[in-house]
Amino acid sequence: MGTPTFDKDQRRIIHALRKAGALSRSALAERLEMSNAALTRISRELLSLGVVEEVSEGEAQGRGRPAVPLRLAPTGGYAVGATAHKGLLDIALVDFAGTTIATHRETIAPIDPKQFARRVRTLTHELVDRHDLLGRRMLGIGVAVPGPALSPEGERWSVVDDMPGWRGTPLREILSAELGWPLWIENDANVAAIAEFYMGGLLREFSTVVVLLLGYGIGAGVIVDGRLVRGQFGVAGEIGCLFPGNRPRPSPLDLISTLRASGCDISSVHEIDPASDAQRPVLAQWMDRAAAQLEVVANTAFAWLDPGAIVLAGAVPHEVLEGLADRLRSANLVTVMDERSPPVRVSGLRGSLVTLGAALLPIHAISGEA
Repeated sequence: MGTPTFDKDQRRIIHALRKAGALSRSALAERLEMSNAALTRISRELLSLGVVEEVSEGEAQGRGRPAVPLRLAPTGGYAVGATAHKGLLDIALVDFAGTTIATHRETIAPIDPKQFARRVRTLTHELVDRHDLLGRRMLGIGVAVPGPALSPEGERWSVVDDMPGWRGTPLREILSAELGWPLWIENDANVAAIAEFYMGGLLREFSTVVVLLLGYGIGAGVIVDGRLVRGQFGVAGEIGCLFPGNRPRPSPLDLISTLRASGCDISSVHEIDPASDAQRPVLAQWMDRAAAQLEVVANTAFAWLDPGAIVLAGAVPHEVLEGLADRLRSANLVTVMDERSPPVRVSGLRGSLVTLGAALLPIHAISGEA
């Protein structure tokens, strides 16, 4: 089965079901201001494509013969997400309804794009076999890279130095040749925003959100009216340029450097320990300074985009993200209407946020809001 294509009305129905969950045909028609006849016809098309299903009688609630609700069908297909970090390779499989099927993480030596693609292909086949997905529709693969695009087309990327052989190479050409699947490549902050939007529940509350990702450095993913914002040249959200690398900045690498300068012998974010007596005062001072820097980002995002929420996410410990969020909540953030500022949240997703977001890229691309 090939990757399905959806017209505008089909995408509107899929988006409504993804946002609200199971809905009856009449509720869908009312929500979308569509005639019952048109809704019935389009829903029949989606049922035949296998991307929508009827809720079984045992699951439907109500007395008598209630209307049979529709919902997205997990069996409508699956997508793969993959990313390489410093010393790690992550893979995730998600179904069409946005539920995680499987994840895999392994330690690796430095790996070039061709080696990466071959390993991802092997692992994907193993996971597909293990989870009985043979014969199921494969929607495509999303690959997340740490760094901005070097062109609007996203053929080449300014990948971080920790991944030798990636920067400036024709990634799409290399990966496509090895994988042979529909391919999406995106910046890690953008896919983090996709993951938060779909899996973090933001879709059900907001149409516009900003996700601040403390990954290799500091970046932002922006979704406006349900659409990922990439900008004219594909570098929207590159807020790291506001904080030059030769100066203190609100990034995990800067935090590690600050801890090391204070005498803490650590080399990765996994060694950051908020419970440590030696690290605790250094972390508090760093969070004070980093939150003041992020206050500028939050105020700018609010003034330009009017997001429903600003979400902090990343590889640093959850306690550090909460510390930053608490400081931002108590800061004098700008307000416009009724003394309202956007809520500052901390990501509640577990696992590799970036890899899950990469897996959602094909699903977002083929069935996102029309």
